[in-house]
Amino acid sequence: MEQQLYETKKQGFRIRKASAQDAPQVLYFIRALAEYEGMADQVTGTETELADSLQSGKAECVLGEHDGIPVGFALFFYHYSTFLCNAGLYLEDLFVLPEYRGRGLGKELLRCVARIARERGCRRLEWWCLDWNQPSIDFYLSMGAERMSDWTTYRLTGDALEQAAR
Repeated sequence: MEQQLYETKKQGFRIRKASAQDAPQVLYFIRALAEYEGMADQVTGTETELADSLQSGKAECVLGEHDGIPVGFALFFYHYSTFLCNAGLYLEDLFVLPEYRGRGLGKELLRCVARIARERGCRRLEWWCLDWNQPSIDFYLSMGAERMSDWTTYRLTGDALEQAAR
């Protein structure tokens, strides 16, 4: 099966669509991101679950490789805006290994997901960022992102989700 490649502006850097077979590498990056965010204990998903999500299309992922070495990823999925009556993409995670940061590779990954959104007719690309993560905040603002400070995130998980579903 031929790999789907995406254009980049960086010499030696390529972005390709991840497949279910890439689940071990993607999960490695997820764990590295969780470690950076101080949330390593919250990563409970397995390679099998991730592979199933990538295979079924519940999640999509692009991998960034520098000179053939996997160095980062962006994982995303569809969401829907009732106000726009249009689908958008939600960027769940964007991560580049620390030793490869500052080279514009994260920018290339974000550009790639933005192009995918545009090509699919999406009118939004959205994501969350931890309030304390100033390097990422500065990066996103430099890309033209708008901070949505008038919204508060809510979440149901575990027992609360079970109770709400009854």
